[in-house]
Amino acid sequence: MFQTRIPLLGVSLLLAALFLTSCKSDYQASTRQERGGDSRPARQVKTAVVSETPFGETVTANGTLAAYDQTTVSVKVPGRVRMINVDLGSVVSRGQVIALVDSEDYRLRVQQAEASLAQARARLGLAPDGTDDRVDPEQTATVRQARAVLDEARHNRDRAARLVEQGVIAKAEFETATATFKVAEGRYQDAYEEIRNRQGILAQRRSELALARQQLKDTAVVAPLDGIVQEKLTSIGEFLAAGAPVVNIVRMDPLRLRAEIPERESQTVRTGQDVRVNVEGDPNVYVGKIMRLSPVIAEQNRMLVVEADVRNNGKLRPGSFAHAEIVTNDAKMAVTVPNNAIVTFAGIEKVIVVQNGKAFEKPITTGRRSTDFTEIVAGISVGEKVIVDPGNLQSGQAVEVVD
Repeated sequence: MFQTRIPLLGVSLLLAALFLTSCKSDYQASTRQERGGDSRPARQVKTAVVSETPFGETVTANGTLAAYDQTTVSVKVPGRVRMINVDLGSVVSRGQVIALVDSEDYRLRVQQAEASLAQARARLGLAPDGTDDRVDPEQTATVRQARAVLDEARHNRDRAARLVEQGVIAKAEFETATATFKVAEGRYQDAYEEIRNRQGILAQRRSELALARQQLKDTAVVAPLDGIVQEKLTSIGEFLAAGAPVVNIVRMDPLRLRAEIPERESQTVRTGQDVRVNVEGDPNVYVGKIMRLSPVIAEQNRMLVVEADVRNNGKLRPGSFAHAEIVTNDAKMAVTVPNNAIVTFAGIEKVIVVQNGKAFEKPITTGRRSTDFTEIVAGISVGEKVIVDPGNLQSGQAVEVVD
């Protein structure tokens, strides 16, 4: 009986050993299969070479962007606002009609001035609706009539003088003829001056008509420059006096950057130098030029005020705080990489390079930034290749460089 139990125990141990060996073999095979499933195909990427490029010496400054021009558009003639077709933020062009004042009264004034002009022309013997106001006073009816009377009086005086010498008439008659001649001479002079006065009235009526027409034209309020409406100051139906404001308009392109430069760096700043401008919340770099320098350094803070014109793509707004870099020396070299090669995560800037066919992250320290390139102060060397537009590429992921 004891001998029978021993072979049975040996058989049990043998079966248990075979089971464990089978399980271990299956686990290892499954593990190898799962690890093989984790392998992913290499991602194709493009690279750029880290190089030295002319980046220039710069002077940094903080400033404020302001509108290049700002104007308050007012009405030139009094009247009630009949139409206003702009509002806050409306884009306007130079010469565009932005509001209308009721023009009926001004149309009547034009008609009145036209009638007065026609009357003045008629008194000079001109066609009422003509445009040529030139006239020869000697050819007018008034002067011709006065000249005829003067000629007759002269003839009578001369005849009376001869008859007095012959003793035919009394000297009193000659004196009467002489007095009549002097009266006729005065009336001729008066007629000539009357025509000159009528010519002056005609010129006045012509000016009054031009003024009435200009006032009628001024009932249309137009924009004096290209820009955007900053503020609407009136509404339809409101009666406005002459000079009352309608809207405020600002010119948005270019913008005027006003910044302050420390006295120790002011000697390197000149008009015509390039400026790179950044604003809060906008990754773009805007380019401008120094256009104006203050002639004095402020005694209060020892700063030199400079102004630059900055091109605006429509995203910049007057009043924004701006950080500016004034390029004072274009020839200085700097280590740079393309802007689209830099990845920022949790405030840390880095680039991704290729090492042994895999992506490898490198933290970097950046300096100045232009529209296309960023200066690298530390973290990477000239000649290395960085991946551009890495997207969500992770460190350690297999990559394949393509041209």
